[in-house]
Amino acid sequence: MPPMTIDHEAIKKLAGLLNETGLTEIEITEGDKRLRVSKSVTYQHVAAAPAGGMIAHAPVAAAPTPGGTVSAISPESHPGAVKSPMVGTVYLQSEPGAPRFITKGAKVKPGDTLCIIEAMKVMNPIKAEKGGTVADVLIDDAQPVEFGQVIAIIE
Repeated sequence: MPPMTIDHEAIKKLAGLLNETGLTEIEITEGDKRLRVSKSVTYQHVAAAPAGGMIAHAPVAAAPTPGGTVSAISPESHPGAVKSPMVGTVYLQSEPGAPRFITKGAKVKPGDTLCIIEAMKVMNPIKAEKGGTVADVLIDDAQPVEFGQVIAIIE
């Protein structure tokens, strides 16, 4: 079998396509040749309009208004809201029977895995951007999630 020739220009184009589309992996096949490019992604909170069909949750906290009265803060507007960066299926543990990544009241540090979201057969770990205490976990294991859906609240 002859050695494989690497098409550096094709790799650059695929990497550019990953950046343009927000995908984490892309694969092309031509005849008996196959080229796959993937990248590791660190997600940041993204503000998005709530998707239809989302489960409504009770307000998480209360905050004083300028007049001194107290108003409820919705999970979507909570400053500690961790939102799903993609559509997929969320897993709260690395495998069945394993301990959950996070539970209500648990302490987390920046970089800790909060959950895994499976999208297009790719497992994407969702990491904490800040440390704190998990005030609430708003999703269930193996539940579908929408882009921008609040997964958890970290205070």
